[in-house]
Amino acid sequence: MKSIKKIALVLLQVSLSLSCGKGYFNEIPDDQLTIEKTFQSKATAEEFLANVYSQMPDEAHAHSAPDKNAGPWIAASDEAEYCWGYMVSNNINIGAYDASSNFVAAYWGNFYQGIRNASVYLLNIDKVTDMTSALKVKRKAEARALRAIYYFNLMRIYGPIVLLNNVIAPDEPLSSMQLSRSSFDECVSYVTAELDNAAKDLPARPDADEYGRITSGYVLAIKSEVLLFAASPLFNGNPAFSDLINKDGKRLISGQYDANKWKLAADAAKAFMDAYVPSVYNLYRENDTKGNYSPYLSCRDVFLVDWNPEVIYARIEASITDRQYDTTPYHQGSPDAVRGASSLGATQNMVDAYFMANGRPIDDPASGYVSTGESMFKAPFDDQQRMTYNQWANREPRFYVGITYNGARWLNPNVPGLITGLYVDGNSGRATGGNDYSATGYIVRKNTTTGDRTVGGRTWVMLRLAEIYLNYAEALNEYNPGNPDILKYLNLIRSRAGITTYGDGIPVPASQTEMREAIRKERRVELAFENNRYFDVRRWMIAPETDNGPIYGLNINARLPEFYQRTAFEYRVFQKRNYFFPIPQIDINNDKQLVQNPGW
Repeated sequence: MKSIKKIALVLLQVSLSLSCGKGYFNEIPDDQLTIEKTFQSKATAEEFLANVYSQMPDEAHAHSAPDKNAGPWIAASDEAEYCWGYMVSNNINIGAYDASSNFVAAYWGNFYQGIRNASVYLLNIDKVTDMTSALKVKRKAEARALRAIYYFNLMRIYGPIVLLNNVIAPDEPLSSMQLSRSSFDECVSYVTAELDNAAKDLPARPDADEYGRITSGYVLAIKSEVLLFAASPLFNGNPAFSDLINKDGKRLISGQYDANKWKLAADAAKAFMDAYVPSVYNLYRENDTKGNYSPYLSCRDVFLVDWNPEVIYARIEASITDRQYDTTPYHQGSPDAVRGASSLGATQNMVDAYFMANGRPIDDPASGYVSTGESMFKAPFDDQQRMTYNQWANREPRFYVGITYNGARWLNPNVPGLITGLYVDGNSGRATGGNDYSATGYIVRKNTTTGDRTVGGRTWVMLRLAEIYLNYAEALNEYNPGNPDILKYLNLIRSRAGITTYGDGIPVPASQTEMREAIRKERRVELAFENNRYFDVRRWMIAPETDNGPIYGLNINARLPEFYQRTAFEYRVFQKRNYFFPIPQIDINNDKQLVQNPGW
């Protein structure tokens, strides 16, 4: 099999910010003999490229972030909370980090290592004699795309960054390593140009034995993401960062609004859809055992069915069992197959964001939402009615895909009748689990197996078509409000989710502002727990409202019915400086041209 695997290499171990006293460009590859030997054969060259691939984040490993480049993004947003106090996400939530924090340096160092290694590969791959020219062209495109993707990852986390267009030679004088940051717009231009160049030489689909490799579809989908970020308020005419300036006076985030940036983002998403939908990608749809379309199964299994038509890219050999441990309730006394940590708790804020079954938000008087009491209700994952807190009854299918609530039947049918108890001394409550419990009274359920939680082996979906549809609708609404495509693609998402579409029982949002809000609400629900919300609220510049102040769950220290009381479990901190991570202090110290992000 040629599918990408993480291979531990001794080749070109470039030390970056985590090195002893050295920054990301101060230690450079000096074992030229090793590099020459590496590129004498196809086998070792392929291993080298696998090492470049290894920097792709393993987001299923979030409870050990930043290990494996996993991000803290889900629990560092208003979607969720980890119960364990040592988690990186908890440091972010309360503002307890700075430019010397290890995790701040880890992403900076790791992604720059991937960038440097990709550049070394591109400089040396033509030396390999037993590799065909056609394969070299394809592999070069993969390396070029990976390098651009790693740059984009840095841009999302740190803002404007340093572009290393070439590998610094071992004999380069120290003065040449004094590098300044490029403007965000320059970073966008470079990354999108590299993605375009790579896409020309990549297949639309991977060969049967090369799943996990970069395709042209993934590359052009990422291009739409880059351009969406560039068009968003954080980077498009933002006066708040007028103080982010290089030492030569160069402004790094433009203060001039440019509506054309939204057009570029919309055009990129539309070009992707025109090229690949439906010939390569389509929204995943699944029928139930009776042959009827099931929104619940469709929204659940888009993550569980490997390489289904909606998946644009997925990480193979991901840490699936880690994530399933976090999202499986403690279930005291049950076998390991259905017993986990309950540790990734969904917030009440996120629970309230889901629509009702009729497609209306819970604050709509016509939604039918009932905030108190209990009633008999049959959830789509269950085989019978059960007494259910009214807030959780008659919600949309994606709610039941995303949230495990008290009294819910567990997913694994091999342990029938297993009901999750999240109140204080329930089978998964705080007093029962010790250090393993939900800090919110809910548990994230999305992307959890319906079988044995100790079994992995499936892929981790990193990007899917629904996100591109939402990118397109958002960008189009900003530069061409009223365009019928906005409603078309927003309703495609709602229709697949089994809720009423706008214009069919629910009024179409009447203005650009109302449509913007509708798109953001849909994005929040459709992409919940997929590592988007953290970045979305920052690029929209609404994080001071969403990530600052009390975050709510239920009263996890009580039995029923007091358990149902809405309770603030944490007071989070968000300041202007929290839009970006700081640049690691060690690199600020070493590079006299490198300016720090404001506030750090």
